[in-house]
Amino acid sequence: MTATAEGDLHDRLMALAERQIAVGEVRGVAAADPVNLPMIRHWAAAMGDANPIYTDAEAAAGSAHGEIVAPPAMIQVWTMPGVDRDGRQASTPVDDVLRALDGSGYTGVVATNCEQTYHRYLRLGERLVPATRFAGLSGPKKTALGEGYFVTWNITWYSQDEPVADMLFRVLKFRPRERKTKPEAREPYPLKPAINRDTAFFWEGVGRGELRIQGCADCGELRHPPGPVCPSCRSVERTHVVASGVGEVYSYVVHHNPPVPGRSTPFVVAVVELPEGVRIVGNVVDCPPEEVGIGMQVRVTYRQMDDELFLPMWVPQES
Repeated sequence: MTATAEGDLHDRLMALAERQIAVGEVRGVAAADPVNLPMIRHWAAAMGDANPIYTDAEAAAGSAHGEIVAPPAMIQVWTMPGVDRDGRQASTPVDDVLRALDGSGYTGVVATNCEQTYHRYLRLGERLVPATRFAGLSGPKKTALGEGYFVTWNITWYSQDEPVADMLFRVLKFRPRERKTKPEAREPYPLKPAINRDTAFFWEGVGRGELRIQGCADCGELRHPPGPVCPSCRSVERTHVVASGVGEVYSYVVHHNPPVPGRSTPFVVAVVELPEGVRIVGNVVDCPPEEVGIGMQVRVTYRQMDDELFLPMWVPQES
């Protein structure tokens, strides 16, 4: 594309963004279900949140709230559409901007910011309505993933007419880099993990075909993900053990959208519980997504993503 064409495209995108900003806040469709205890139980179990005010009526009655309340971090759960979107998804001021970027070749997407503000706890029986406001488009910017635009919008959740939570959400829509023509050269994997003083031992282990779990050198408690301080005794002395490499699927999701650079959808992201007593997140591969299930026995494998990076993944035990 010539510099003139690029300039014209940029002007069209920015003009569209200004129009969508002027639209202001647009109310969406009410949640399919009210805030309910079964969903709270599922979420709390998956996240390992044992706060009794979320699930135990007796404990909640003795709290400052006087009744069961929902975890604030669940806010998106109540209005999140399913994979089929079942006709309930309302159009938002963001949609036209995202479609225009897709049509202009900016088909890659990665979330960059998510900031949530909670005004109060939600009570059982409340039915939320999301409202979306387009906040801005900036770019084009040169990034490690490729040239792209940052798209920002805000969502406010209402219970009747009362705002109960807000979220700022920002994504980078970028043009995926063209693949190298030489078949022997691997395309650099775009989503490389951050490696620092806390996690270097883990990735050194992956390079040697070892699944390493961080432990406290004082009290011996194992923990994952790695961190600088033992959550039990507050010691900063660290060690690690090499896990057996087997585990059980504790929970999982099947990712359909949005597209992920370097991956073909759908794919499974699972929380795997290890016999060593910790849980680790990873993809389940060599298995159709519909055959993955809670309790599935899996073992670790290591997949080469580019010329340098290997990632631990999970395959069914019988594979």
